[in-house]
Amino acid sequence: MATLKKLRLWIPVILCAVAAVVIHVRGARPTRAHAAMPLAAGTPGGAPTSRDGLATTIAALERRIADEPGNGVAAARLADALLRQARATGNAGLAIQAESAVRAAIAAGPSYEAQRMLGAVLASQHRFRDAIAAAERAKAMDPADAWNDGVIGDAHLELGEYDAAFAAFDAMMRKRPSAAAYGRASYARELQGDLAGAVQLMQMALDATSAHDPESQAWHYAQLGDLQYQLGHLADAEREYRHALFTFADHPLAVAGLARLDAARGDLAGALAGYAKLQAWSAMPEYAARMAEIEDALGRPRDAARHVALAEQGWRLDMPDPLHLARLLARDRGRAADALAIAEQAAASRQDIFTMDAVAWAALRAGHLARAVEASRLALRTGTRDRALLYHAAAIAAASGDRARARTLATAALDGHPTFDIVLAPEAQALLASL
Repeated sequence: MATLKKLRLWIPVILCAVAAVVIHVRGARPTRAHAAMPLAAGTPGGAPTSRDGLATTIAALERRIADEPGNGVAAARLADALLRQARATGNAGLAIQAESAVRAAIAAGPSYEAQRMLGAVLASQHRFRDAIAAAERAKAMDPADAWNDGVIGDAHLELGEYDAAFAAFDAMMRKRPSAAAYGRASYARELQGDLAGAVQLMQMALDATSAHDPESQAWHYAQLGDLQYQLGHLADAEREYRHALFTFADHPLAVAGLARLDAARGDLAGALAGYAKLQAWSAMPEYAARMAEIEDALGRPRDAARHVALAEQGWRLDMPDPLHLARLLARDRGRAADALAIAEQAAASRQDIFTMDAVAWAALRAGHLARAVEASRLALRTGTRDRALLYHAAAIAAASGDRARARTLATAALDGHPTFDIVLAPEAQALLASL
């Protein structure tokens, strides 16, 4: 099963790039409470964004809000710290706590700071329509704030509304070029198949990130590692992941990246140990699914089945993205019809390229070739060079009798990185050999 797109996003982090956030007090009266407010985490003079620094910030802001329940600035900064901590630990439940904080502040009285943060919090929970509505309300309060354009773009992107997303990112860049803007522009380039341009922009995002913000620095290093991995530059990917770990110890995206690298290099024991480490920190279905693949490759079907069951259970209990579960179930042709139903459920509300790829692959496995062809076309519509999507499209083209297209797509999937995925790469090699 290919790694699912990170929501920038590769899970656990469903977070819409809260990198380098600075909460601005607009129109606030200079009360003693505001004057004494600590600087935002990750800014010069503010608390660091290390794990301990974030924990200290969260505790201090929770005390502040207990004393001043309607303090929107404190609520927004608390939400930011909680989202960062979720990104660094894989505890997505912290986003619920973040939502409670900002909603309480909004209920106490108008608060621009809380309103602008609400959109990001909702997007982190995959409540994309609600996120757009919240961000549009904040934008009406302050049209000049580029943050809101970023949140709006993030949500449209995840819904597959790419023209609206890219327009929002362009507006963000025009208003305020920043680490967050460069990061989003990088992802837009990646989705359109310009991986070299994506690397350049992600490096610009890293360079624009404050030295006082190690969590965001590590996040950007991990994104660079992922991009280099997609390009097949494994040594460069390892360098970036290790930079992330040096900057922020045990950052989960970097640990996961190194585990994937181990698998690509044939060190299955090392890869399994990496995912087991992540699973011990935070029992995420994605890690269990990856462990299942490795156990299969090691010839241990019982252990693989156990991890598949754990992944399925996790995704059924907490399924903001049904496509994850659909891809897992589509591995078994006997469950492909169930996988297709789940993928179609996801596609009813969002048609991003990864959801449509899940529909296409499940449809192929379930024997619905016409639907597979249609969904595959939508999955490739941005020009993506995602190797999993290219292989799936190749298999669908071969099944429909278009051998020339299948050869082209399978070649592209393997080009420069013939071990891109422990399951899909061997399948792509076999397909290409058959053509």
